[in-house]
Amino acid sequence: MITLRKSDERGHANHGWLDSNFSFSFAEYYDPAHMHFGALRVINDDRIAAGMGFGMHPHQDMEIITYVLSGAIEHRDSMGNGSIIRPGNVQRMSAGTGVRHSEFNPSSSEETHLLQIWIMPNQKGIPPSYEEKIFAEAEKRGQLRLVASPNAEQGSVLIHQDVRLYVGLFDGDEALEQAIQMGRKLYVHIARGQVEVNGIALKAGDAAMLTQESKLALKNGQAAEVLVFDLF
Repeated sequence: MITLRKSDERGHANHGWLDSNFSFSFAEYYDPAHMHFGALRVINDDRIAAGMGFGMHPHQDMEIITYVLSGAIEHRDSMGNGSIIRPGNVQRMSAGTGVRHSEFNPSSSEETHLLQIWIMPNQKGIPPSYEEKIFAEAEKRGQLRLVASPNAEQGSVLIHQDVRLYVGLFDGDEALEQAIQMGRKLYVHIARGQVEVNGIALKAGDAAMLTQESKLALKNGQAAEVLVFDLF
């Protein structure tokens, strides 16, 4: 079964400096039909104005992944980490027993476009931790590159949950077809561009939830960047 979550059906909030679309219930946006998909709790599609951002604020017992699509985000946290995240980077922060962090657009002129992803952990009360890795475009071109997993497989960042996150770039004749392990389901989010998911044409901001499907097929992409969550 394939269930669609279209871009214009998502929750939305515009605070001037921050324009966000919510795939799942978040903050003032509440939709009981879209609370989570398995352990996947949040996909916020954020656009942050130049020089603006989130001041220091707390998190606890959540796996947080930041994926920048354009621009950059400057991260600082109570563990002493500080870096600037750009496209190609995957940042993972396990909030565990508690962490505080801030995120600001360091540019004086350019907007930042990013996805903020929350995954509910399989254990609470772990020590907070931080990780950041770079994945080259060539590793994602016409294929799905594993970027986050419960065992840090294939050089991916480590997350404390049985979820695997893949990223792929598809354009023109680039296509992929692969089996879905029995009992698992996929959440396929189109970050930008257009692509067909199992024969269904989707555009930026759209998503497809695949349950009890035997395969995933991606083709006819037009500058498409796709995130695929493999989970129970």
